[in-house]
Amino acid sequence: MEYQNSMKISFMSKSQNEAFARVAVAAFVSQLDPTVEEISEIKTAVSEAVTNAVIHGYEDMEGEIFLSCTIKDNLVEITISDKGKGIEDVSRAREPLYTSKPELERSGMGFTVMEAFMDEVEVESVKGTGTTVIMRKRLTSI
Repeated sequence: MEYQNSMKISFMSKSQNEAFARVAVAAFVSQLDPTVEEISEIKTAVSEAVTNAVIHGYEDMEGEIFLSCTIKDNLVEITISDKGKGIEDVSRAREPLYTSKPELERSGMGFTVMEAFMDEVEVESVKGTGTTVIMRKRLTSI
């Protein structure tokens, strides 16, 4: 028998909501009884994606961030999207140490961290329309 579940939430693009997103995804994924390492990796990847949406997607304006999480057997898929300014060059943005905000002392490692902790990371972006990050991780604990 196949196990499936999903959830969707949205929240304002405030840096304080990064912690909310982490906890919400961790609570949802906990039904699979993940290892401490797996849950830590997922929470870190979610933090990076939400932080990117807040800092780069919406910059100095407020907007809405959309988060969904789907579980299918032991595969977790997390989608984080915004309707912000979009990424001009996704390939370049995914390069380690690249940052479009050096004045904010950003490390440029957001996508690299997401890729290190998740099995797959897809980035779809349209300039002036927004960005969607889809991350997948297969858990070993089920």
